[in-house]
This record gives sequence, C-alpha cells and structure tokens, in this order.
Amino acid sequence: MMKVFAAAVEEGKAGENGKPSVGPVYRNLLSKNEFPPPDPDISTAWDLFSVSVKKYPDNRMLGWREFVNGKYGGYEWKTYKQVNEEVLRIGSALRASGAEPGCRVGVYGANCPEWTVAMEACAAHSLVCVPLYDTLGPNAVNFIIDHAEVDFVFVQDKKVKELLNPSCNAAGRLKAFVCFTSLANEVKDRAAELGMKAYSWQEFLVMGEENQTEIVPPQPFNICTIMYTSGTSGDPKGVVLTHDIVASFVRGMDLFMEQFEDKMTVDDVYLSFLPLAHILDRVIEEYFFSKGASVGYYHGDLNALRDDLMELKPTFLAGVPRVFEKIHEGIVKALDELNPIRRRVFDFLYKYKLGWMNLGYKQKNSSPLADLLAFRKVKAKLGGRLRLIVSGGAPLSSEVEEFLRVTCCAFVLQGYGLTECCGPATLGFPDEMCMMGAVGAPAVYTEVRLEEVPDMGYNPLGEPPCGEICVKGKTLFAGYYKNPQLTTESIQDGWFHTGDIGQILPNGVIKVIDRKKNLIKLSQGEYIALEHLENVFGITPIVDDIWVYGDSFKPTLVAVVVLHEENTMKWANSNGYKGSFPEICCLEQLRQHVLLELKSTGERNKLRGFEYIKGVILESKPFDIEKDLVTATLKKKRNKLLKYYQVN
Repeated sequence: MMKVFAAAVEEGKAGENGKPSVGPVYRNLLSKNEFPPPDPDISTAWDLFSVSVKKYPDNRMLGWREFVNGKYGGYEWKTYKQVNEEVLRIGSALRASGAEPGCRVGVYGANCPEWTVAMEACAAHSLVCVPLYDTLGPNAVNFIIDHAEVDFVFVQDKKVKELLNPSCNAAGRLKAFVCFTSLANEVKDRAAELGMKAYSWQEFLVMGEENQTEIVPPQPFNICTIMYTSGTSGDPKGVVLTHDIVASFVRGMDLFMEQFEDKMTVDDVYLSFLPLAHILDRVIEEYFFSKGASVGYYHGDLNALRDDLMELKPTFLAGVPRVFEKIHEGIVKALDELNPIRRRVFDFLYKYKLGWMNLGYKQKNSSPLADLLAFRKVKAKLGGRLRLIVSGGAPLSSEVEEFLRVTCCAFVLQGYGLTECCGPATLGFPDEMCMMGAVGAPAVYTEVRLEEVPDMGYNPLGEPPCGEICVKGKTLFAGYYKNPQLTTESIQDGWFHTGDIGQILPNGVIKVIDRKKNLIKLSQGEYIALEHLENVFGITPIVDDIWVYGDSFKPTLVAVVVLHEENTMKWANSNGYKGSFPEICCLEQLRQHVLLELKSTGERNKLRGFEYIKGVILESKPFDIEKDLVTATLKKKRNKLLKYYQVN
C-alpha cells in the first residue's frame, strides 16, 4: 500500500472557453474535511509573545555574542521577562515620539535582539512593522520608506550612513530613528540638519521608562507587517500580512508537529542567520517564541557560521541551499583528506545506512553503529545537538539532501513557500525517503492546486500532472500594499498564482520543477530577473547579443555572448592579434576582456554582486531562427538555448 500525504478534496476541471485546465485541490490530511479550529487564546502575533511571557518568564529567549577584546565571546541571553520589559519601554518611547496605532515603523539591519524587540514593540501598540533591507537593490530602502510611508526607523549602526545618504531622499519624512547601539555626535548633528531626531538604544529605553504608556494590543484583522519582496522588474512589492495570518501559521505548525513522536520543547534552540526581513526566519522565530524556546543570533559573518554553531549548539537549523552546499563541500573536503582505508569504511557505512533508510527505517534506527563510527563526527561539526534541518528558498539538490539525511543524524526536510503565503505553503515530513527532492505536502491551513500553462506544455490533468502552483487558505496575504492591480492579477478566484511550476506525485507530494516567468532564484535564495540583466549587459559595446543563464543549484550566473564584430576586431588590432573574426572569438585573452567589460557595465548600473556574470562562452554567430534558438520576434527560447550550449 502506497502511503499518501495529501487529500484531494475537489476534482480537477478541463479548461473551456479559453480558460486553462485546473488539477484537483489538495489539502493536508489533518484538514481533509475542514480546516481545524483556531486557538481561542491566540489570534495575533502579540498574543504569541505575551502568552509566552506569562508562561515562561525565566526561559532564555534571545541570545547574542558580544565582541570583547577583539573577538566574539560565548552566547549571552535575555529571558522572556527581560525582553518583555524592553519591549514595553521601546513601545512607550515610540508612542511618546508621536507614533499612533497603524503608523509604519521600519527596521533596518542584521538580525539581533534589538530587531526582535522593535518588532514586538510594534505589535504591542498596533504599529505596522516594515522590514527594510538592501539586497533588493540600491534604491530599495528609499523606495520602501516612501511607499510604505514609514515614520520611524530602528537601524543598525552600520546602516545609519545609508539612511543619511543624500540619495535616500525619502528619509526626510522620518520623524526619528533609533540606533541598535550607540550614536556618534556627528550622526546626531547630521540627522538634526535633516529635521530628524536620532536616539541611541539606551536613550530610547530611558525615554520609554520616563513616559510609560498603556499598550494598545492589535485586533486579528490589523496589519502586522508589510514585507517587501523583489518584483520581476522595477520596484519591490509590499506583501501585507495581518495578525490573524501569522497566528494561523503558528497554529497550523503546532497541529502539524503534534502528529510526530519527536516533540519540540522549551529547550530547543534555533540559530538565526537568514534575514529577519524575509518571511522564513520571521515565522520560525514567531513559532519558537510561541513555544517558550530560544533563538540565538549569528554574529554577522556567514563565512564564520561554524563558530556560531559550535558556541550555540542549536537543535534546529533553517537555511537556503547555498548554506547546505557549503556544509556538504566542507565535509567532502575533510573526507578527501582521510587515508584510503578510512575513506572506504566511510563509503561502506554510508551505503549501508542509506540502504536501511530506503527500506523505511527511521534515520536514528537505521544504523546506530554507522552513526557511532562515522557520522557522529559530522554531527559534532554542527554543534552536536542538531535535531532538525529545513531547507527553503530554492531547490536543494538531491545529492546534498541525501548526504545530509545520512550523515547529520538529524531530520532533513525541504519546504516551499513565499512571503505571500506567510512562509511554508508545503512542508516535508521527517523520515520519509519518498520526499527526497520534493517539497512535501500542503500545510495545515493551505490548499494547493495546479493550473495549466499551455505555452510551456504543462497540463495538470496529464501524466504526470504538472502546472503552475496555485495556493489558497488562511495564511494567504491580504494583498500588495497600494497595488490593487497587481493583487487582482496574482489572486484570481481566491487562488494566488505563484509563478512556480510544480508536479504532484501519486502520493500527494509536490515537486517544484520550473519557473513560469524568467525570474530565477540562485542557490543563496536571491531572485534574478534574467531579461532585465540581458538588457543591462546588452549595452556593453563589445556585446551584440547576450543570453544569461542561472541555475537554482548554483550561486553564480554564466552567459553566452554574441560578439559585436566591428568592436571585437578593433580590440584585436589594438592588442596585436591577427586572424578571422571566428578565430579571434576563440582567444582566452578576449574571454577575459569580455568578462571585465561586463563587470564594468555591472558596476555602472549598480548591479548586486550575485547579478554579475562569472563565466562566458563567446559566439561569433547570432542566435538564429533556423537553429530554433529564438522566436520569430527574436525572443529567446531559453530551454532550447540551454540544450544547444550545454556541455555534453
């Protein structure tokens, strides 16, 4: 008997009158007949925190590492009670500065306890928390402050100069900003010139202490946060999430976790390094706070994450594939340094344990001997207490996933979701090998169905059923802020169209197989709009045409460049190279030159580091219709180009 993980609650329908076909509607097995009732005590994000403060006042809540004598020390902790005292003071200071319920408050900087205190202070007074983050592009912070009408900003010391930068003209609308740490006097003077008040964290705490104000807890339908996410082209989109959406996510996760024998406890510890400005880290932290568990923040350097792992010894780790690729690379490198006999033993134990896991044995029971002899060393490198690893943000390669499942002595799962669904719309189950390379089943308060994409040949009623993943349910966003047109385009008949192409397996498990638009995600979880980059790089004088390619399993972009004949020959002559145009195109020196030219175009256009081209193939002939590489209107056929240029 095949084990099934999702329930089809509605039949699929064939398309008619120009409407696309849709597949069956799937739900989590726990919601087969109806969505479970909400938790009567928790209907807002403020409830999640304030209930835990009463239940677990002395539990460790937030951990960080102080920089002392030129190095980072061990983790220091604040309890739920201590954090709550700070939250009430910061909230009072915001109110004393003129913040009224509904007012937008920005938070700008790396994850740290102050970030979370600011976020909870917003919740306590029905203020709207608006994360600001700069990998959305150079003008993103300016755009968000202006678009969301932000009045106050909490900011990391390093980011203050961005706020005070003349190009950030929207900062002029701010009433005040508060630094996570202390402030230099010249910063205060510069802020005063711009008509803003500037406070250090300590000053703001004192102000709150002297002006204590009653909290104004939010209603479930109030906006909790407006989270900006990258648009296909141009400006970021503000995703509106209300308090009941966040509460529903936590409730759904509770019900989902209850069915497994391994329970989460107050002693669980999460290492937070994914940006709090993104949905995944935010909802994980909300969930941990609702459980009275602990969150420790990384010290700010992703390359030294290993150091934080050893200090914090977390039980839970969530990351994007790039993080797990690095862990995998590190372990493989260590294996390559073993003597041949030990290496053979490791390989034998790996295959042995994997064999038992494939037969359906739980990871922890499949080979205690292999764990003892080989894999506990891998576990120790990750702090020694890891119980659960979740990968999201982009697809994790099956090779890395299998390796982690066998060697980390922890559950490894993938989830799939977007800011628009308040985090995971689907989630894997622990110890199910059939979920390898897939993203699991629908979350408890989510419905999923596939919709036909005729021009890509994806049919949800075909075999296998494939199509655009559409999502509905209690954790779906309320709309894009001040953008009703985009909201109506992306939510049709209550279904949010994700732009991702999925396949539903016979057991109800979902696999993400493609992107509908040419917006891809690199393995570090950053979005790349390919056509936009082709337009930018296409203006380089030596480039006649360019096809940019990125793979969700790789962190960098590559391109095929059709060279501009005249400008290429000019370069050849001035550098003393002789030969025909096709011969010149084969020169390694030219390849290096083209990479440098693309780099300077990238710099001129203020592209982000991951948008630069890191490898090129040079082509002397244009992409043509005969080879079926472009359409009649010269639009690039990306899958055909990939087949044509892929190294066989």
